[in-house]
Amino acid sequence: MTSLALLFTLSALGISETVYLIKKRILLQKPVCPIGENCLAVLTSKYNKLFIIQNDLLGLLFYITCSVITALLVINVPPLFLWDIIIKVLIVCGTMLSVFFTYLQFRIIKAWCFWCLMSATTIWLMAIIILFANLY
Repeated sequence: MTSLALLFTLSALGISETVYLIKKRILLQKPVCPIGENCLAVLTSKYNKLFIIQNDLLGLLFYITCSVITALLVINVPPLFLWDIIIKVLIVCGTMLSVFFTYLQFRIIKAWCFWCLMSATTIWLMAIIILFANLY
């Protein structure tokens, strides 16, 4: 149960991160970058979309889906084995994508985005949880 609570908490953190970035993008405002000054360079690069969808929207969808599936596991909505498989596959795919985006920041864009790195860390922590915990 603790692993599910951690996954849900990390999903909520991810939702708040992405909602902040979406709000700033819609309002055409520069996001606050507590570390570094290159957030805008990353967020406005040509790599800010995947399959014509903004990365922040994909992240929001990812985190909402994770939180819903985690909630289904907590309240024991059948089929638990299916929810368990789906959340694990989702987090593994999210982890691989966040590694790719981190690589893009490091090697291609040559700029770091605090919010992107925070999101990557959130996803990597979720991956560690599913790696070491039996979810249901």
